Amino acid sequence: MSKTALSLETPPDLKRPALVSNDRSIGWVSHNVCDIVEAPTPKWWLLAISITSPIALMGLICIIYQISNGVGVWGENHPNGWAWDITNFVFWIGIGHAGTLISAVLFLTRQKWRTSINRAAEAMTLFAVICAGIFPAIHVGRVWYAWFLAPIPNTNAIWPNFRSPLLWDVFAVSTYFSVSVLFWFVGLIPDLATLRDRAKSKLARTLYGIGALGWRGGNRQWRHYEMAYLLLAGLSTPLVLSVHSIVSFDFATSIMPGWHTTIFPPYFVAGAIFGGFAMVLTIMLPAAKIFPQLNDMITRHHVDKMAKIILLTGSIVGYAYLMELFVAWYGVNKFESFTFFTARANVNGEGWYQWAYWIMMFCNVISPQIFWFKKMRTNYIVVFIVCQFVNVGMWFERFTIIVTSLAQDFLPSSWGHYAPSTTEILTFVGTFGIFLTLFLVFMRFLPMIAISEVKGVLPEADPHHHHPKH
Repeated sequence: MSKTALSLETPPDLKRPALVSNDRSIGWVSHNVCDIVEAPTPKWWLLAISITSPIALMGLICIIYQISNGVGVWGENHPNGWAWDITNFVFWIGIGHAGTLISAVLFLTRQKWRTSINRAAEAMTLFAVICAGIFPAIHVGRVWYAWFLAPIPNTNAIWPNFRSPLLWDVFAVSTYFSVSVLFWFVGLIPDLATLRDRAKSKLARTLYGIGALGWRGGNRQWRHYEMAYLLLAGLSTPLVLSVHSIVSFDFATSIMPGWHTTIFPPYFVAGAIFGGFAMVLTIMLPAAKIFPQLNDMITRHHVDKMAKIILLTGSIVGYAYLMELFVAWYGVNKFESFTFFTARANVNGEGWYQWAYWIMMFCNVISPQIFWFKKMRTNYIVVFIVCQFVNVGMWFERFTIIVTSLAQDFLPSSWGHYAPSTTEILTFVGTFGIFLTLFLVFMRFLPMIAISEVKGVLPEADPHHHHPKH
């Protein structure tokens, strides 16, 4: 029998792409990820934060102005009691889903390609949830009474209504944020220890040492760490499904045409993952361009995988859109038919917001279909452009669901046009400033790549790996 027949090597056409290209070593990973944090502050970072921080400050000023003067400074009216505020809340909560999905679900399913992107996605989750939490708080009008939403007794004997989805939101979002913070911090511990051991200043050594919680990398510590990480992943997985399902119940439990539908929970979850992955790529692709050393850890293989997930979830969202139209047609409910075919799709010219509906359809359903072609999935420019379409489309999806259903409801006599005020627009723009400022601070002072996890997928980490003889 020939040597070829006895060979146990994987044929070249069946080998999986390397998760870290160019045969990088364990030491190379540590040095190049830590170097981003340890190097002198680059000029581009100072320029970027000098742009994002004033935008964030503008958003905070608008929030203070709204609290001081009341929600009348917004463009909301009767019957549009919800508008940009809840639209932006659902938009940011959706973006916050990708981090937990990448960290928890892909970890439990042993998808090793997640290791290069999970740290930045987890941080993105935290910052997105912070931006999302702003809007329900200021929407109540009197922010100092927002704690009434919490399920606790109070001296006024106002007990929460446990049947209200708004109360479920408090449970779900606060639990999701708490578990996400724990998950993110636990994953950081070994990397903080690496930065502590490499630190040259006493202040940096002290701060990173506090965060490392006495980590020394012993066998016992690794055993406890891996068990804690596994338990947090198992706890986070149902949260991925529950949080946006509960957010969708804010709408689905009402009798409003366009909201009262059982397809909302899975449809919202798929949309959240869809938009979240687009935002991850929106952040990571420029980061890989700014830091060339990341190109060996965030490869075209990673981008290809994420583009496939965007294609899958975008197709699910498109199916949900078509199913909504089918149910409205098949159910012969004149109010549902009017909402979907007239107020949104504007088939007879009587809808007010058809432009928002068709922007949503193009951005979320049509644009991701280009990812059927591998050349498009691995072209960074194409992927980045499609991700921007998805980001825009997901915002317009929430706007379409909320505003069109309320603006033209059951009674034509109560119909009312909605247009956002300057305060609303600047508040929303300000949340992008908050989000980007927090992410820039994260990039500057913490490792944006999970060093210990990337090392674990290198060939050197495999005890059965044998280096080729030169």
